[in-house]
Amino acid sequence: MDATPVIEARGLTKTFGSGPNAVTALRGIDLQVEAGELLLLVGPSGCGKTTLISVMAAILRHDQGRCQVLGADLAAMPDRERVAFRRDNIGFVFQAFNLIPSLPARLNVAVPLLLQGRSHPAALAAADAMLAEVGLGERRHALPGQLSGGQQQRVAIARALVHQPRLVVCDEPTSALDHATGEQVMTLLRAIARQPGRGLVIVTHDSRVFHHADRIAAMDDGRVVGIGPPPAVASAH
Repeated sequence: MDATPVIEARGLTKTFGSGPNAVTALRGIDLQVEAGELLLLVGPSGCGKTTLISVMAAILRHDQGRCQVLGADLAAMPDRERVAFRRDNIGFVFQAFNLIPSLPARLNVAVPLLLQGRSHPAALAAADAMLAEVGLGERRHALPGQLSGGQQQRVAIARALVHQPRLVVCDEPTSALDHATGEQVMTLLRAIARQPGRGLVIVTHDSRVFHHADRIAAMDDGRVVGIGPPPAVASAH
């Protein structure tokens, strides 16, 4: 693994709302993700996992603490710079897919490249290649509504990977997949994480994929309560 961490979080807090209706999602998170590492985040629903990866992916701003991603201080970035940083460096797989219903799969996947200014033919060629990687080459012209949930998930994963991001963040990427397809997707994600200077953080409840992790961080009530290699944490949670 490279010496520089992909993510270095210290004392992260995040509260939604204020007064009696305030909900504290993160309560002083300390977490480091090394380059070349696949880290799984596990824990009960509502414990702060999705909030944490949203902060790491520069989608949400944290309240207190420090979060450095790829050596950049997220808190110091103005909004425009954060958008450009996220566009160029981060791939995010949303649990709800967030595909554009009116666009075929290949155009959905090509969106990150088009936003970077790649030509339309080059973006589509890269999108077709990425869809083939996730086993959907023959469905590249299908609209999201014509695809199963598992197929839509794979389109979302292809979209997150197509621009070769240095950090990939996934929210339940195998939740809609059968075991064989889930293994195929995790193998692909792990290969991405192993590339120099890259890292991968995955939120999951799917114990079938625990063996793919380098480490598993267990969360509860907005805190990281344990972290270690898959057998140690998986057996405890």
